[in-house]
Parts: sequence; C-alpha cells; structure tokens
Amino acid sequence: MPTESAQQALSHLRDPSDFQWYVIPLLVIVLYIYHDQIGRKNYSVVFAGLALWGMDWFNEIWNSLIFHFSGYAPAWAAPGETAYLILIGLNIEICFMFAILGIVTTVMLPPKETKILGVPNRWVFAVFFSALAVFIEYILNAVDALTWDYTWWNRSAPWLIFLLGYFPFFVVAYWVHDMKCIKRQAAAVGAILTFDALCLIIFGAVLGWI
Repeated sequence: MPTESAQQALSHLRDPSDFQWYVIPLLVIVLYIYHDQIGRKNYSVVFAGLALWGMDWFNEIWNSLIFHFSGYAPAWAAPGETAYLILIGLNIEICFMFAILGIVTTVMLPPKETKILGVPNRWVFAVFFSALAVFIEYILNAVDALTWDYTWWNRSAPWLIFLLGYFPFFVVAYWVHDMKCIKRQAAAVGAILTFDALCLIIFGAVLGWI
C-alpha cells in the first residue's frame, strides 16, 4: 500500500487544476538565462546546463519506476503544493531549477588546469555542489516538501543521495563542458535527452507506469 506522502503526491500528479501563474515568469527566467549564455557564445556552458538537466530527468524516471514496482513509495516524493507535478518526485519548480543549475555551477568553474589543494578543480566542485545539494534536500525534507520513506534513502544514509542523487549530475555536466568539440557536446547532450524522451514515452505514454 502506498505511503501517505506517495498518496498525497499521486493526488496532484499531472493535475492541470494546480496551475499557478508564477510558472510563466519562471519559464521566462530560464529562457533568458540560456539566451544570455548563447548570446555570449558560452556554448559549453549551455551544453553543460542541458546535460545536468537531462541527468535529473533520468533520476526522476527511475525514481518513478521504483514506486511503480514497489507500490509503496518512490525514493523521494514531492507531495507539497506545486503549480504542476510532472512525476511523483518532480514538480515544475524543481524542473526549472535543474534546468539552470548546470549553468549556475559551471560559470563558476576556474580553468580546467587549475587545481585546488592539488586536486583537479572539477572533482572539488562536483563534490562541493553535491554535498550542498544534499544539505538543501535535508532542509526540504524537514519541512515535508520532499519526503523519504526508505531507510536506504533518508537523513541517516546521505551517501546514497550524494552518490546517485547529485554527484553524477555535476560529473557529466563538467565532462560535457570540457569537451573541445561542439559536435561532441551536442551528441552527448542529444544522447542523454533522447534516452530520457524514450523512457518517458515507453514507461509513461505507452505503459502508464510513471
């Protein structure tokens, strides 16, 4: 039987009556940020942003599949108020946040050859931002905006949230950012987003699992 938080999230899942007008300015902000980076010809930053966004979609898909197969709960749920709940753990506000997170955390990067305490800076930044994201999730969980129902994914087990929930996001985003060829960046991002789209079509539109 689904947990209370899972049931609450399901009651809002893709319910258009939850729509709020603040979604429109949020969308405009996201578009402006991407337009600004494209205007500056920071294409590597743009591709890094899209790569991180695509990685989050992948996580949200397998999280929804956990709920489908368990019938109990996803690893995380977003049962709180939202303008639109896309998947059981992904609302429109979270989606927009991840759409720009890769850009925000990539424009801060120093040159690739720069080391921090002898460690390549990409690894340092990936660890730092992943740890910061886990800390923020702790706060969201404390106010029941993001709920956890499994012993292996909660405040007593932060390593899995760190290793699966965020660290790969930044590693992939920085990997794409540092590719020297735009065609390779486009191919990598295209592969990530295409895989996500296929999963959404198969598991969502066709099978109705998510």
